[in-house]
Amino acid sequence: MQFADFTLWKYLASIVDIVLVWYVIYKLINVIRGTKAVQLLKGILVILLVRVVSEWLGLITLSWMMQQAINWGFLAVIIIFQPELRRALEQLGRGRFFSSSRTQDDDNQEKTVEAIVKATDYMAKRRIGALISIERETGMSDYIETGIQLNSNISSELLINIFIPNTPLHDGAVIIQRNIVSAAACYLPLSESPFISKELGTRHRAALGISEVTDSVTVVVSEETGNISLTKNGELHRDLKLEELKEILTSDMVIHNKAKQASSARWNWRGKNNG
Repeated sequence: MQFADFTLWKYLASIVDIVLVWYVIYKLINVIRGTKAVQLLKGILVILLVRVVSEWLGLITLSWMMQQAINWGFLAVIIIFQPELRRALEQLGRGRFFSSSRTQDDDNQEKTVEAIVKATDYMAKRRIGALISIERETGMSDYIETGIQLNSNISSELLINIFIPNTPLHDGAVIIQRNIVSAAACYLPLSESPFISKELGTRHRAALGISEVTDSVTVVVSEETGNISLTKNGELHRDLKLEELKEILTSDMVIHNKAKQASSARWNWRGKNNG
């Protein structure tokens, strides 16, 4: 009887162990989601795949090279993923690592949209030039580092004050990351497209440039005309009305996020039923 109880306890411990490991991995994926670490993880998977295939095909030299990459990869991962690891440890210290915040994320995104629309309306009426880029899935940490880091809660008043002419932060882009104003006065890559109208200035070229290398959504207010434009997926949408701007931002941020959450919830529900 004691032997049977011991065996049952081992099975239960194994199940708990697997569930906890799965949950930690899931949370770590959430931490690095939206950063360039995702692309690096894909590269690591490619190396592992090449290692297995080269071993199977008997490619000795290639197999040895991949093995060396794996042997030294642990140190490389620590160095490359240092910002993400630090953020995960900070969340763990604040007790947020194991908490769920889907509803809070939805509320924050709606507030972010409202703040951007309100600030854009104010600046467009007064012809105050502005450049606001919103991070989505692709990380923008490289561009955040070019500016002045703020890490401030978003509000229309903050956005307006940043872009007031002749202030220290007005020249450059504001980058919004996870519903936080991460940095201001950031440099964005300029688009080299020959099809951009010559009447458009540096702000529009920068907005189009960042949309060509990331999946970000960028709002532009023209200093000359006060017109509102938006770029995403390498496309420039010009002369938007305020209602159109709000509709696009809501669709790309709030509705898109809710659809992802609903899809994830359906997947989890089906998985439980199948199990």
